[in-house]
Amino acid sequence: MSGRRSRRSGPPSERAAPDAEAALEIAARYLGTRPRTRRELELRLRRAGADDGVIVATMARLETMGLVDDVAFTHWWAEQRDRHAPRGRRMVEAELRQRGVPRDVLEALRGDELAAPAPDVESVPATELERAAVALARHLRGRPLPVERAAIQRIGGFLMRRGFDAETVRSALRAAGRDPEID
Repeated sequence: MSGRRSRRSGPPSERAAPDAEAALEIAARYLGTRPRTRRELELRLRRAGADDGVIVATMARLETMGLVDDVAFTHWWAEQRDRHAPRGRRMVEAELRQRGVPRDVLEALRGDELAAPAPDVESVPATELERAAVALARHLRGRPLPVERAAIQRIGGFLMRRGFDAETVRSALRAAGRDPEID
């Protein structure tokens, strides 16, 4: 314990505001776990008590280093979602908005790039229907699709809560072996 700094050395009013080097170190540690959006980094620096001028200078320096890029973050986030927890396009966009990705970035990527992963990645589902089929297969965990209408509707609701639209849900359920009439 002797070599470690405590997370807090006192109340925020007693702590000194970080200078440019300390702010850069805070941002680098924050970026060490995963990529971050510009807004996430700014909020982290504000929480650390950095002044506006220090935040602006730190963000500019991180941009020149290539460590802050909302477009790259958007691609990374969508690929991670497709790989580990498939979601519909609407859900992925909502998650990105929560993390501070600007609307213009989402609009520029909507439709083609956000929905489609990089062509060299084969393990990632490419279409919305493939994403829904992967989410359905993971949800069923090898069990067959139930035959009861109520159970199929519950599974359809599960997929819709994951951001898939009704037509995609119907198509995924049909492809899984049933022809449900979900309303």
